[in-house]
Amino acid sequence: MRVVSLLPSATEIVYALGLADQLVGVTFECDEPPAARRDKAIVVGGADTSGMTPAEIDASVRSRLAAGEDLYTLHAGALAALDPDVILTQDLCRVCALPSGQVDQALTHLGCRADVVALDPYTLDEVLATIRTVGDRMGVPERADAVVRWLRERLATVAARVADRPRPRVAVVEWVDPPFPAAHWVPDQVAAAGGEPVACRPGQRSVPVDWSFFAAADPEVVVVAPCGFGLEGAVAQAATVAAALPGRPVWAVDGDAVIVRPGPRLVDGVEMLAALLHPAPDVEPPSLAVRVA
Repeated sequence: MRVVSLLPSATEIVYALGLADQLVGVTFECDEPPAARRDKAIVVGGADTSGMTPAEIDASVRSRLAAGEDLYTLHAGALAALDPDVILTQDLCRVCALPSGQVDQALTHLGCRADVVALDPYTLDEVLATIRTVGDRMGVPERADAVVRWLRERLATVAARVADRPRPRVAVVEWVDPPFPAAHWVPDQVAAAGGEPVACRPGQRSVPVDWSFFAAADPEVVVVAPCGFGLEGAVAQAATVAAALPGRPVWAVDGDAVIVRPGPRLVDGVEMLAALLHPAPDVEPPSLAVRVA
């Protein structure tokens, strides 16, 4: 079976299921594991936003969407040459990846008959369910069951460790200019890590707010996890958050690695959040996280 992934999280799922040999195409954002972008054909490109501020990126995205322009470029010829049987994509966020409808249109134009599978989880449980969706479609349901069981065992270990501890009020900032609160599965991550998610939209899409939205929730801990940025970018942007919400601990984390991509590493994110919310001598300090205030 020949598989193309148009979603970084889907690429991670394919690798977690041990199906790397069946993956033939990815997007320019599929950087985990690094071998995906290095060894597989790139069938989707996008604008280079390096060097742009969050405000500039937001303005560019809004302008292009308002003009009816696509944020991603599907390399139709490359896709047709791969002759995939399955294409993994999404309809969750036009800013995150190509919607499945655009992929269907391209396949019709190319005369391809690939099965387009949209992965659109809104909660942590639904993220784990997408692993089973991919495993079933790829003919390895037992592998998917094993991966999900392993992830749930890790979540249970965290739950047992934090069960009797106070639950600090935690706000996660997914974008800083304009500010976006945590949404989708991120509040579930906070709760699983032993925190009380506040200033958030559980199981819903994130929308822009102002800093008063966060201040009114009176968080005890603030986590900055900007989509599309690694730890270095999060640290740089966390200064804005610390100034807007003074007097509170502010952590910068690698959002792409453990927060914003709906794949297996979200459980890494739960473990990381638990380590910073409930530090203990027998728990490793959180990696991919830096306290900035």
